[in-house]
Amino acid sequence: MIRPTVARVDLNALKTNYRHLSAHVAVEESRPTTIIAVVKANAYGHGAAQVARALEDAGATTLACADIEEGAALRSAGVRAEILVFGALSVSDLDGLFDARLTPTISTPGAARAVQVAAAKYRQQLRYHLKIDTGMNRLGFRFDNLRRTLPELLASPNLDLDAVYTHFATADNPESPHFNEQRLRFERALEEVRESNRRVRGDRRENSGTGSASSAISAVASPYVHAANSAALLRDSRVWYDCVRPGLLLYGLVPPPLASTIPLTPVMTLHSRVVAVKGVRAGEGVGYGLKFNTEQPTTIAIIPAGYADGLDLRLGGRGVVLIRGRRVPIVGAVSMDMLTADVTGLDVSPGDEVVIIGSQGQERIDAREMAATIGTIPYEVLCRIGSRIERVYD
Repeated sequence: MIRPTVARVDLNALKTNYRHLSAHVAVEESRPTTIIAVVKANAYGHGAAQVARALEDAGATTLACADIEEGAALRSAGVRAEILVFGALSVSDLDGLFDARLTPTISTPGAARAVQVAAAKYRQQLRYHLKIDTGMNRLGFRFDNLRRTLPELLASPNLDLDAVYTHFATADNPESPHFNEQRLRFERALEEVRESNRRVRGDRRENSGTGSASSAISAVASPYVHAANSAALLRDSRVWYDCVRPGLLLYGLVPPPLASTIPLTPVMTLHSRVVAVKGVRAGEGVGYGLKFNTEQPTTIAIIPAGYADGLDLRLGGRGVVLIRGRRVPIVGAVSMDMLTADVTGLDVSPGDEVVIIGSQGQERIDAREMAATIGTIPYEVLCRIGSRIERVYD
């Protein structure tokens, strides 16, 4: 049985979004920018396994997740593409990197040492991505301390540098100068990484006693580079480098307040059905706290979706849903399992479709609008859609 409230995920729309984004960034035929498709946080609430397999079908060769556990789940679901782990590794079970054939991000000297020990135990050469902190001050080797921190990592005998990246703190804020400052810091850091990498490779050749290729000289001479999330992708083509890392754009939404001409379709819609309709007399209240008080006879529709399904409490008195092709206000408190909508003047009956996110008739509500209504971001709206809501894949 499926509850009346379901999320429909259009995998064909996802594939089309991927292809449009790929075409948008592949502007240089000699060296086109490619896509690292971000599927962390259960693919932004869409369902990581199904989304990852659909992206593979669309041509994705690299996916990105938050941690080893997410990556292992993707492998268990049959994903064959390269899987990059974004997150910190200091408290993780590193065996998962090898069991699930994952590509780690190394973002601290401590993590570098731990991963080197694990790779030596497995007698493997492990490719990794190096993260540079250019001013977000979360994970990453500090851009202004690389001469001290990089040599030990680059000299690790079982670790091969495959890529270098950073993450922008204000890409979605066109007024902030910090975005360009981070870009310039990253450019300088890249030169330092490349120079340090060349020195280490030279030392390895000398220590090997020959100039020939060997497993001791397996580090990539020129690692590839990526920096752009969805907002940075839209904002500045100078930070596209070799790869871009769209997340929200893949799922058909543009990070606010930015705009885009790329033809994208929201991948997820959220539907329910009216389970009861009742009249409320003038002067009566509705729901917990009686936060909505009627001034005249009012008709209320009860919808089986609430904060346990990920709908924000702030939608009460602010948000709308679609019923019979009309935008109707959510009134009263959003409760754990239900919300109520004012359908006065409409011919509404139990069983009528309710669209919480999506289209009905000529009207549409998307996650970006819902987020603006309650003062949050569309990422949160999508990721909070609850696990008890069935995802139906089209």
